[in-house]
Amino acid sequence: MSNFAKGAEPVDRAAAILDEQSASQAVQTMFNSIAPRYDLLNHVLSANIDRLWWRRAAREFRAVLLRPEATVLDMCCGTGDMTLALLRHRPANGRPVIALDFAHAMLVRGKQKLPSHKAIAIEADALQMPVADATVDLITSAFGFRNLANYQAGLCEMRRVLRVGGEIGILDFSEPDGALGAMYRFYFSRILPRIGRAISGSSSPYEYLPRSVHRFPSPSEMLRMMTDCGFSNASWTPYTFGIAGLYRAVKT
Repeated sequence: MSNFAKGAEPVDRAAAILDEQSASQAVQTMFNSIAPRYDLLNHVLSANIDRLWWRRAAREFRAVLLRPEATVLDMCCGTGDMTLALLRHRPANGRPVIALDFAHAMLVRGKQKLPSHKAIAIEADALQMPVADATVDLITSAFGFRNLANYQAGLCEMRRVLRVGGEIGILDFSEPDGALGAMYRFYFSRILPRIGRAISGSSSPYEYLPRSVHRFPSPSEMLRMMTDCGFSNASWTPYTFGIAGLYRAVKT
């Protein structure tokens, strides 16, 4: 019995890795397919509130963004809206912001919006970033972290590349409680896929969205995971009645 249990562990781990890889490839394919309509759908489906969320989150890190020598990385950057919000606070002589995503089509769209001398686009997996240890001062991720196949691995990878004293900021959806939560889930599960299909011609990416939000850890769970990964001063600030929120933490 004992020998069987010991032998099963690597098999289980290998199966888990394969599951994560297939999930990651499916998400990558999906985002590449919706890239041409991604920005329009985001703004329509959120009634442009998403723009306010990006700007508000970026302002929280103004102190580090104003430092010309600071290295800033926008992880899972999509088409670069969070990157643009960060650039609003970068000085003219500041280092370019690194915009990283694994969906090629999303980066292509982002490059059309981002000033080439102020942002560097990198096509890479957020779980294996081609960035040296302890070289980044700030890592942000807006509505992309939720799509990672392994949240714990994502947090630990962020911590790896951060300098001591570096900060992370994860802006993402959450599920409110009570009557607002019920309305929110109805909109996400019934209305949003129909609008998405009408605009993009496909409802499956917008059926994926409510599922991804539902499986995303609650704020208390996320804060625990951040602490377990070695971050300190972990906090969550709700935006718009808890529909979204900003997670922050520091590498010490």
